[in-house]
Amino acid sequence: MKGNTVFDTSVIIAGGGPVGMTLALELAKHKVHCVLLERNPTTTRHPKMDLTNGRSMELFRQLGIVDELRAVGVPPDQPLDIVWGTSLAGHMLHRFEYPTPNEKREEARAANDGTHTTEPSMRISQIILEPVLKAANDKSEYVDVRFGWAYQGLAQDEDGVTVTIANTSTGERQTLRAPFLAGCDGGGSKVRAALGIELQGQPAMARAYMVHFRSEDHEVLSRFGRRHAAYHFQSGRGSLIAQNGKDMWTVQSVLAPDTDESKLDPAAWLRYFVGEDFDFEILVANPWSAHQVVADSYRSGRVLLAGDAVHQVIPTGGYGMNTGIGDAVALGWQLASVINGWAGASMLDAYEIERRQIALQNREAAQRHAEVRFAITMKFIEVEEAGDLDAPEAATRRAELGKVIADLGNAENESWGIEHGYRYGCSPVICYEPGEAPAFDPLYCMPTTTPGARLPSFALEDGVLLYDELGPEFTLLLVGEATDGAFSDAAAAAGLPVKTVRLPETDLTRKLLERKIVLVRPDQHVAWRGDNAPGDWADVLRIVTGRNATTGAERPAGQIG
Repeated sequence: MKGNTVFDTSVIIAGGGPVGMTLALELAKHKVHCVLLERNPTTTRHPKMDLTNGRSMELFRQLGIVDELRAVGVPPDQPLDIVWGTSLAGHMLHRFEYPTPNEKREEARAANDGTHTTEPSMRISQIILEPVLKAANDKSEYVDVRFGWAYQGLAQDEDGVTVTIANTSTGERQTLRAPFLAGCDGGGSKVRAALGIELQGQPAMARAYMVHFRSEDHEVLSRFGRRHAAYHFQSGRGSLIAQNGKDMWTVQSVLAPDTDESKLDPAAWLRYFVGEDFDFEILVANPWSAHQVVADSYRSGRVLLAGDAVHQVIPTGGYGMNTGIGDAVALGWQLASVINGWAGASMLDAYEIERRQIALQNREAAQRHAEVRFAITMKFIEVEEAGDLDAPEAATRRAELGKVIADLGNAENESWGIEHGYRYGCSPVICYEPGEAPAFDPLYCMPTTTPGARLPSFALEDGVLLYDELGPEFTLLLVGEATDGAFSDAAAAAGLPVKTVRLPETDLTRKLLERKIVLVRPDQHVAWRGDNAPGDWADVLRIVTGRNATTGAERPAGQIG
């Protein structure tokens, strides 16, 4: 029996954190209305996340909010150095030196080789990031922002989803109905629980202790900085994160299994970490559990999940929220394509297939980074057993430990393949080619237009960034004198919204685009490419719009193209 087909909106979003708010903005970009629910009356006041990576920043650029974020983030003239030491009161062991965002932008422009992102990364606490996202949502005519309203339950049928919500201040209850519900409600997702979807992996693999504090005692806290405080200062006792480049800091430490958490004293812990007393004001302190889990599924019928609701990883590498931002943009354009009527059923199947493989890939990377940290910690313990590491006679042992750190490297902050060089495999909405795709390197972003890959970002000869030429929906890139073979007619027949961009044939476009015709999706991933138009564009468009009944796993590679 069909349900009520009178809808209040097109998508209901449960959860108004970074993922939910980014999803709302992506839907609005495609002119899709949504209701954004958040149980808390305000954006978060809890310090989470401290780096928005380059891929997330270029996605925010496509959403038109990158300037607003830059205005409130850590100033772009501050470097992202990672420093290891015995303690802040002791000796430096090794510095991994990284450019400032300003320098990174110039580096990318100078190289212009497709290995960089359109925007450099940015240091910004979630406390600062969320108000910018909320302000953008508040201004949108397509987003009904309802902070202080909590998701309570759902009932779905073949036509849509009915959601019960409650006002967290008054207790008032309402129901909303929409074709789709998106669960972006965090690690303890009530939406996921209602669907009966399980998380697989290693829950609570470690306990950690977080102390968030305010201090302007730069004589102590910036001691090993380069012009400013080091982005991360790390020792065998944990990590100090410079949150805003000025006066906000967070210490994160892994707790020993036998720690009595009831006796943790945040002030004593800070002094122990730093190695001496200093001026500070504690803002928040609490133990927490680190998880390594990914959901069995990202979808049940008309309900889809994103962000921490479907993946939680340890913070090594910073893949938690950044993976969630990728989820939000992917889910947003794919939901919009179905709601706007030009995509078929396979499009929503593709969301889970594409994004779950990235979550698994990122979980493995975070684990590798954690193992490096563990190896360094074990070396700390070993050399400290021989005596005080800060003693004058310990110089040789300090040098030995520093060399171990340098040799183990810092892939945690250098995995460009993981961050923006990832590709989607086995998707039902990508036209794959015969033969092997280029090997994936977690550390290096290989610029390629291999179907499924992210389009290389580079500046054209006139200085215009290629990404700034892309349309909000699909974009067909034509290089030189390439002809589209009546693509416009086929796209019109399929109802596919598309922008055609003709580019000059130069050494750069030949090298980085690799083919003369490249079809790019709204998320900047390549859907199809070729040197000549296909015999029948309709076959290609049936696949990339999700109207092809065969799944990516079953379709032979290279069926089209």
